[in-house]
Amino acid sequence: MTSYDALLLLSFGGPEKPDDVLPFLENVTRGRGVPAERLEEVAQHYLHFGGVSPINALNLDIIDAVRARLREQGIELPVYFGNRNWHPLVEDTVGQMAADGVERALVFPTSAWGGYSGCRQYHEDISRAREAAGPGAPALVKLRQYFDHPLLVGAFADAIAAARAELPEGQRADARLVFTAHSVPVSADRAAGPPADGGNLYSRQVGETARVCAAAVGVGGGEFDVVWQSRSGPPQVPWLEPDICDHLDALAAAGEQAVIVCPIGFVSDHLEVVWDLDTEARDKAQELGLGFARAATPGTDRRFAEMVLELMREQLDGTAPARLGSEPLRGAGLNGSLCAANCCAPVRRPAAQGGAASRP
Repeated sequence: MTSYDALLLLSFGGPEKPDDVLPFLENVTRGRGVPAERLEEVAQHYLHFGGVSPINALNLDIIDAVRARLREQGIELPVYFGNRNWHPLVEDTVGQMAADGVERALVFPTSAWGGYSGCRQYHEDISRAREAAGPGAPALVKLRQYFDHPLLVGAFADAIAAARAELPEGQRADARLVFTAHSVPVSADRAAGPPADGGNLYSRQVGETARVCAAAVGVGGGEFDVVWQSRSGPPQVPWLEPDICDHLDALAAAGEQAVIVCPIGFVSDHLEVVWDLDTEARDKAQELGLGFARAATPGTDRRFAEMVLELMREQLDGTAPARLGSEPLRGAGLNGSLCAANCCAPVRRPAAQGGAASRP
């Protein structure tokens, strides 16, 4: 890693005690005109778990695993941690990096995807943090999107197999495989990717990852579903559908007996996973009499830290990206370039129509 002297893990952030919850949500939704009552509603999801989001602790676990892999390979490289919306804020972290003498660093985002909130907004975070740090700010290069990296797919495939084994034996063979990812407004998805690509970059990437993960466990086309979760906008604003709970209703009505839910849009068990899936979706499945198993997220898998190192090597050596899918990559990591013109532009939200959704 001779041409870089640090790695920054850049994430979304989350509250760590009850008093943090509303200030955190206000940071997430700043400028979106979200009504106070909506923030109070979302706050209850966090307070249900003591006001603590798992995200920071999970990211620290990933950092520890990356540091261990670096040491195993004899690489001395400091790993820093910064967030968009809660402490440690990326502005503070980059300021500390500058004070420590870091001149060039790679940035690993905890979002695997293209789109505005999954990719371009991380570039904006980097730019804002460097501006805050002033003239001594280190150069920061965001690693590429990794939604179909073989190590990520392998971790998800093993998690699906383990979830299948949790079901009663009589339900395993025919359990419906359902992939979930964080919903976004339809208008935001349409704006994701240059017009020449036809837009919809985020949902296309999610669909492609679902396809290769399903294939890895022997599930063919037409035998799995891609659905969405965690929408938070007002009903009049179209978001990607169907929602996971609505889809469970449809599966039960169609005679399905069991489901395996794989949160393919998340690298760790963030609040959206433990609330929307482990709480709401599991309760819905029980109500419907559906067997329910949820696949683990890959952040705790040893292969995840190895993938981070492989992404770093790609950037350093200029080797071809290791991929299993064919949807286009956008963003930095491709020779250090930024997104193409008009790629993943932010969507203008009408007043009071923004959601309190998070995109880790």
